[in-house]
Amino acid sequence: MSFTFISGAQKAFSVGWREAARPVLMDYVDRLTADVAAGGSPSIERAQALTQRLPLTIDIVGPRVNWRSHPDHQRPHWLRERARDRGADDDAGWGDDKDWQQLLQRTTADRHRLEFGLNEAVFDRRPKIVGYTLVALLILTLLAFLYVRRLLRPLDDIRQGALRFGAGRFDQPIPVRHPRGPDELGELAATINTMGQDIQQMLDAQRSLLLAISHELRSPLTRARLNTELLPEGVDVAPQREALLRDLSEMARLISDLLESERLAGRHQALSREPTDPVALARDVIDELTITQPAARSIQLHAPYSLPTLPLDQIRVRLLLRNLLDNALRHSTGAPRAVELHIRALEAGQGIELEVRDHGPGVPDDQLPHLAQAFFRPDTARTRNAGGVGLGLYLCRLVAQAHGGTFAVRNAHPGLAVTVTLPSAP
Repeated sequence: MSFTFISGAQKAFSVGWREAARPVLMDYVDRLTADVAAGGSPSIERAQALTQRLPLTIDIVGPRVNWRSHPDHQRPHWLRERARDRGADDDAGWGDDKDWQQLLQRTTADRHRLEFGLNEAVFDRRPKIVGYTLVALLILTLLAFLYVRRLLRPLDDIRQGALRFGAGRFDQPIPVRHPRGPDELGELAATINTMGQDIQQMLDAQRSLLLAISHELRSPLTRARLNTELLPEGVDVAPQREALLRDLSEMARLISDLLESERLAGRHQALSREPTDPVALARDVIDELTITQPAARSIQLHAPYSLPTLPLDQIRVRLLLRNLLDNALRHSTGAPRAVELHIRALEAGQGIELEVRDHGPGVPDDQLPHLAQAFFRPDTARTRNAGGVGLGLYLCRLVAQAHGGTFAVRNAHPGLAVTVTLPSAP
């Protein structure tokens, strides 16, 4: 808008200058010439009086009089251009006007040439005005920026609230400015808060449904297992009996994992913390795995000689270690090196770091962010025995978060490395 206005104004003034202002200026210069050279010959006294009264410069060049009213000033730009390049086109100098000599130069009867110009020093006497104007513009710009920033501040609150809702944290709603009479951004924040409450209610209903189903399935599964164990033992029945018991055990474990995941994912998850030696707990878990998985004997435990005891929920941390090691063993079949469990102390006694690494094929990089999601399996073609149901790493993440720690997965090339931090303070 500014560029269009200035360009149009310049064009309008230039056209007006050629058609209207030029005759006025020529007539004015003629009158000035008549005043300076009243008797046909230029008078220095008259020229001095004229330059003192008006912001003009007068140069007189001739056979008898050679005088400049402002000898310390440079000659006009268009005259310097023409003097430097006599052979150039008449367009040299100021713009595309060919008649500046006719406008600002006059020749008297005794062949003296008078050159008129503006005294630029008059316009340079108040340079502070430009500085004041720039300072005022900067202040106005700053005030406008602060005002617009204040108007758009709710957008930052909405963005932070959307990030919280996306991460599953619905406990803190987006603040609404002027809730009694909100503006458009306030109405948007209120709408997003309502959406967050609806999502939270749906998630709570889903958790309640899973908990109810899991509780109700426990009793018939227990009865089915008892009836299976009471079947008569025989050579013909034993294979089917063992297969049925394995399936029932797998179903019972799935239901237990579902119950545990919903307890940990709830807003009021409770941990039974007690002083725990992390290294001793890790050795116990490895010994338990060895009973059912002989490959667990090859697990390499790397830990310092002594670590401080931490307030941990031993049952949940056992679940975390068992799932991590079981997942690493399951995907290390045929690997050149054994599964590694590293236990390290964090700086300044802030807790411990657990890292479980296998040397298997790893996981595609684009699937790493989804590994700790419920029921996610990187390879859907794998069998249940090879890949599980997709709750192991999800439970590990929930246990770490319930303790106030972090859970991270990365490709170790070769293999997969899972890192969990457990802080010392709740």
